[in-house]
Amino acid sequence: MLGAAASSAATIPTTASTVRRAFQGNTLNSVSVALSHHSIACGRFHFVSLRSFAAGSTKAMSHSQSLAPSELGPQSSASGNKQALISLSDKKDLTLLGNGLQKLGYTIVSTGGTASALENAGVSVTKVEQLTCFPEMLDGRVKTLHPNIHGGILARRDLKHHMEALNDHGIGTFDVVVVNLYPFYDKVTSTGGIAFDDGVENIDIGGPAMIRAAAKNHKDVLVVVDSLDYPALLEFLEGGQDDLQFRRKLAWKAFAHVASYDSAVSEWLWEQTVGDKFPPNLTMPLSLKSSLRYGENPHQKAAFYVDKSLSEVNAGGIATAVQHHGKEMSYNNYLDADAAWNCVSEFRNPTCVIVKHTNPCGVASRDDILEAYRLAVKADPVSAFGGIIAFNIEVDEVLAKEIREFRSPTDGETRMFYEIVVAPKYTEKGLEILRGKSKTLRILEAKKNEKGKFSLRQVGGGWLAQDSDDLTPEDIQFNVVSEKKPQDSELRDAEFAWLCVKHVKSNAIVIAKDNCMLGMGSGQPNRLESLRIAFRKAGDEVKGAALASDAFFPFAWKDAVEEACENGIGVIAEPGGSIRDGDAVDCCNKYGVSLLFTNVRHFKH
Repeated sequence: MLGAAASSAATIPTTASTVRRAFQGNTLNSVSVALSHHSIACGRFHFVSLRSFAAGSTKAMSHSQSLAPSELGPQSSASGNKQALISLSDKKDLTLLGNGLQKLGYTIVSTGGTASALENAGVSVTKVEQLTCFPEMLDGRVKTLHPNIHGGILARRDLKHHMEALNDHGIGTFDVVVVNLYPFYDKVTSTGGIAFDDGVENIDIGGPAMIRAAAKNHKDVLVVVDSLDYPALLEFLEGGQDDLQFRRKLAWKAFAHVASYDSAVSEWLWEQTVGDKFPPNLTMPLSLKSSLRYGENPHQKAAFYVDKSLSEVNAGGIATAVQHHGKEMSYNNYLDADAAWNCVSEFRNPTCVIVKHTNPCGVASRDDILEAYRLAVKADPVSAFGGIIAFNIEVDEVLAKEIREFRSPTDGETRMFYEIVVAPKYTEKGLEILRGKSKTLRILEAKKNEKGKFSLRQVGGGWLAQDSDDLTPEDIQFNVVSEKKPQDSELRDAEFAWLCVKHVKSNAIVIAKDNCMLGMGSGQPNRLESLRIAFRKAGDEVKGAALASDAFFPFAWKDAVEEACENGIGVIAEPGGSIRDGDAVDCCNKYGVSLLFTNVRHFKH
């Protein structure tokens, strides 16, 4: 029995090779064998399973084996027959592509639903199984993973032994490969999520293999993964001129497409399997949204990319904001708008935030948003002029008019000018009024950032990754460490100042009272200097106000803490943690000032 089985197995490969060559060469008028399960029409003959063929068709096998390879030349572009392989999940503009290729004389080879869609559009199609002489199997997992397909894609036309190999096996070449992939990204980000097994089934295997094969061999094969490129492809083919740069661009796009796809699969599997926030390898799929006029400075080129990570889907932020009006966004516009939007989104009550060079120079919360806007401007009208203004509620007609007409508190005459207005939504009339303020005013509609985002920052040769700083006053304890306990109003002021200082560049000091920022000092190498800047901006309103520091005070006596007490501050909020915390407590006790330790630092670089 063992000898018989070995003998039978040895005959099958010879039979398969012979049948394949006979099919590709179209030299047999018919080969028909009774089959218990199914059969496939391959060219002009009937293909059956090798087991049935070997067992019941010795005569047909003998006849096939007598055919010489020279009689079975492959159907290929080398013999004047141009072939295009099309396999699409997203069938947008498929009819345009199919008709265009057919008019240019291409034989179209296709799979499953794509083939049916082309046939319904009146386009002649050769099905993949007619080339592979093998049925689709394993619920569609195996269709195109076959030498008759990949040999025709990967063979180099300039290498004689490649073409001889195709000829020996009766394999035709492909000149065009058009493929896009299973909608994995859309499936795993759909509302309600997706079961793990369903997610796995939406991971494309054959598609990436064909795309990579065609992109590798782009000198001979044009590969297209984007329906937007169909017109350019057809124009290129119709022109009859070869352009290696065009081919390379399509190949680059193909590899980028597969890389982005694989990054989504990797991200999803990591979350499903491990759940750790920081994987050992990280790929960020970035998609170009716009080329910018320049970077931070005119001599620097720049562009803006949108993060296509699964974690960013519907997660809000400036990157996905809708621009309703105004001049195109610049590099610095994006940075400032992001800072303003991140700050204003953290306040629960109606709030206005004004930002200049990523620092909030004015913040106010009021039930009356008009009053909040005026107070935010008043905090630092010089800095507010030409800044970015953000609201956490809808901008209606009344607020839009106030933004358009409000005069600077410095002279009562100069109309306030802004680069950008950001809000979660606008009324139709509100938009109309703001559009009338300036042709260049950028009007953005944004969605609030979700918590728990991944924060990345580049350093030379690497990236720093961390959790986003999502803590708000509601998430922490303001522990009283002084003899004097703050009044409820003072505690609210301290919480407001603490939320503001979180968004100011270190070293950061904010002075606030009655839900309004009175002054801030930012970005100084020493905390004392930031404190003095904040006091200069706050002026006479500091009496009884709250002061927040993003980090602890290293010194108290004859330093920042004592200076704050001497200027009339009513309550100080700081993280604590200094070896001289006791000095800060003693100093506040001497001046009758409340001191709160949060045990949370808010450095911002």
